[in-house]
Amino acid sequence: MTNFRRLDLFCRVVDNYGDIGICWRLARQLVREHGLAVTLYVDDLASFQRICPEVDVAAERQQVEEVTVRHWRDQDGVYTPQQVADIVVEFFAVDLPPGYIDAMAQCEPRPVWFNLEGLTAEEWVEGCHRLPSPQRQGLMKHFFFPGFTEKTGGLLREAALEQQRLQFEPEPFLQQLGLTPAELISTKVSLFCYPHAPVSALFDVWQQGDRPLTCLVPEGVAADAVRAFSGSDGRAGTVATHGALTVRVLPFVPQPDYDKLLWACELNFVRGEDSFVRAQWAGKPFIWHIYPQDENLHHKKLRAFLLRYAENLPQLALFSLRWNGAPAAGDDDWMALWNGLQGERETAAAHAAGWQQQMLAHGDLAGNLLSFAATLR
Repeated sequence: MTNFRRLDLFCRVVDNYGDIGICWRLARQLVREHGLAVTLYVDDLASFQRICPEVDVAAERQQVEEVTVRHWRDQDGVYTPQQVADIVVEFFAVDLPPGYIDAMAQCEPRPVWFNLEGLTAEEWVEGCHRLPSPQRQGLMKHFFFPGFTEKTGGLLREAALEQQRLQFEPEPFLQQLGLTPAELISTKVSLFCYPHAPVSALFDVWQQGDRPLTCLVPEGVAADAVRAFSGSDGRAGTVATHGALTVRVLPFVPQPDYDKLLWACELNFVRGEDSFVRAQWAGKPFIWHIYPQDENLHHKKLRAFLLRYAENLPQLALFSLRWNGAPAAGDDDWMALWNGLQGERETAAAHAAGWQQQMLAHGDLAGNLLSFAATLR
């Protein structure tokens, strides 16, 4: 891997925080753990700033935590071979600028070119992982799939993450977020979901619970339900309690603090891909809100994951399907769904910890990608 010095990563933000969240984690890891000079091309600096406050939304080019960040405005522009990195990664099938591809074709040796795909548990990815794809001007691109088996690229994970999790003390962190002593001893649930999630129905159920529950939700997430519950604008710092439920609105936190939030809660609702992966590394039970796709293709992906993850957790699987609006047995009786999920709580917690160990055995995405790149030179 020592023959690679530079890597360019191209990201277009489709899901507000998931795309840039993944690319930002990958970029930092490649710099810190593998010594590469990384340039991250990203089209939406405002979304980037929400998870990394150091980002200057007005800058065309900037250094952020040793990563060069360039505002990728359009597909125009002339590039020279000297501007092309040794490894070029397009995230989730973005189109590279034609001028950049022309410059790649002039390089000797040619750069290693990857299409880093989105995460799915579907079986077909094992047959497509690492497949070559001939491109114009004699260039070759390879597909690289993250995944949940040894026949995929694994999941994105920093080398020190597990040790950090094991050393984490939740109470001081939660106190910094403003939690009261009563909230600290309650059941703590983090909530990160898309706007169409049935949050109000779940709030109604939680209010009627037999023990206190504190829901920690980032500002702007489930905004309508939070405003209705709190009777306020739902800005960061908002706290409201009705019955057994307290809803506390948090500011958007930097990525390392989001990991701590997941570690500190007994149950995590996550969405998209980035927080979905981080929930798995947290080793805690979670409910995934998958990014919606046309013709409900996301339901197929959700079921594929649940077949792997929740084979022995039927209530978690059922709750997950209904949370995503997928057809499932029974109706939207959220009290019954929540009670069923709670009945599996101990089993789900043990399973989450075991699943995390299984994923650790597959290595990490960045290391696996660079190992494969070394075989292509």
